[in-house]
Amino acid sequence: MVQNGAILPTRATAGSAGADLYACIKNKITINPGDLKIIPTGIAIEMDKGFVAYLFARSGLGVKYGICLSNGVGVIDSDYRGEICVGLCNVSDTPYTVEPNERIAQMVISPVVVPEVKIVSELQKTDRGEGGFGSTGKK
Repeated sequence: MVQNGAILPTRATAGSAGADLYACIKNKITINPGDLKIIPTGIAIEMDKGFVAYLFARSGLGVKYGICLSNGVGVIDSDYRGEICVGLCNVSDTPYTVEPNERIAQMVISPVVVPEVKIVSELQKTDRGEGGFGSTGKK
């Protein structure tokens, strides 16, 4: 479904994994440093069971302006039917203004693998073992 004035998601190039999502707003929205804002896209989607849509930050907004998704990665489940909104946060020290119809995030649709979860008394051994953060070294 598309609300009045909404722009359908678009892929920038043939090789783009994600489709850009656009701000469906009439007026500019300023995100001050440290602020969180929810930006509507004006669209709702329907996916087959077994798929999920992930929302990711746009790298240009993140790297150039410190505008990121407030929840890291958005997850749109296959049974959700409401409007897709994007939670943005400003981690910079400068206000950022979202313009109407601006590209604010990207959406990647992917299959979902639902594993069988079971309790075991031992895990299989690997070369890495229990090595955690930084255990493979800095190269």
